[in-house]
Amino acid sequence: ALTPSILKKMATRTVTLQSPDKQTFHVPWDVAMRSTVVKQMLEDLPDPSEDDQAPDPVPLMDRSCNANILEKVIEYLNKHHDFDKTGAAQDTKDSWDKDYVKVDDEVLFNLILAANFLDVKDLLDLTCKTVAEYIKQCKTPEEIRQRFNIPNDFSPEEEEEVRRENAWCDETLY
Repeated sequence: ALTPSILKKMATRTVTLQSPDKQTFHVPWDVAMRSTVVKQMLEDLPDPSEDDQAPDPVPLMDRSCNANILEKVIEYLNKHHDFDKTGAAQDTKDSWDKDYVKVDDEVLFNLILAANFLDVKDLLDLTCKTVAEYIKQCKTPEEIRQRFNIPNDFSPEEEEEVRRENAWCDETLY
């Protein structure tokens, strides 16, 4: 039977997530369920009863989920959970998202990896869209290399060959 104390426990139920660097994060159940991977890992857990002990932490062993990145992912999940509960306007969400992705490239790329690993589609879409916008701001392959600190591994001859093979692209862009 669902007693008032069990209902209260279910309403305040939390999940403990553990990063590969052994940091733990206590996350509200509903927030954690926004990750398809965490949801699938927890589906088989029994509902809480009055005498249940806290379950073991859920280990997230992917390198992309180190504590600093997992903390950022949880921040995103919490905020979007709140947005959904309060029926926040799209402008409000967009503004918050825009500020959220104002991070250095290493953090942004690790957020992409973590969102992919944890299967948080809206976070993955947001972070990938941000990188795509950075690329669109670049006019040449050299600018893209500089923007993302990518070494040019083509010899001058190889680069010229690629330009010749793809000359039709340049003609359509101008």
